Amino acid sequence: MFLYLTSGTPEFMESLQKKYSKEQMIVLYGQGNTVLLHESDKKSVFATPRSYEIIREINKLDEHGFFVLNHIPVKSESRKLFEDRFYDRIHTIEEEPGFIAFRLLRPLHDETYISLTEWSGPHSYEAWKASNTYKEIYENNTSTNGVDRSNIFTSAPYAKTFITSRPEEEEL
Repeated sequence: MFLYLTSGTPEFMESLQKKYSKEQMIVLYGQGNTVLLHESDKKSVFATPRSYEIIREINKLDEHGFFVLNHIPVKSESRKLFEDRFYDRIHTIEEEPGFIAFRLLRPLHDETYISLTEWSGPHSYEAWKASNTYKEIYENNTSTNGVDRSNIFTSAPYAKTFITSRPEEEEL
């Protein structure tokens, strides 16, 4: 299974979703960025997508959630170690209140993985980030399976958040 991402104006992303209504697509609205997410077991309908293989998933994505895409640049020689680390730890997220779904996405054409989580709302995500589980996994861990993290990652990870309902237009 694959996940494809493309971005553009909200109107264009919505028109693509409507045009390909039989495909599994979700429009994600972010701060200054709108993304169309396409899950499929075949080639993407997008002209130039960012392409990922789904290598780990939990639950079905819902079209009514709060999405967090953590971009994680991983050295090519460290991919297996990174993936194994996620396999060992991701099950802890399933019990978190407000958790909906998860995808670990292996990039097909670059080095940046995406850890995609879907939550019932931003408060659920923030509560998880404040939890002891999150701190144990991410903040108190300078090594991964006994390997210094600087030997795994090419640069610092970063997160982008999205909602699935179009934000109200600001009144002028």
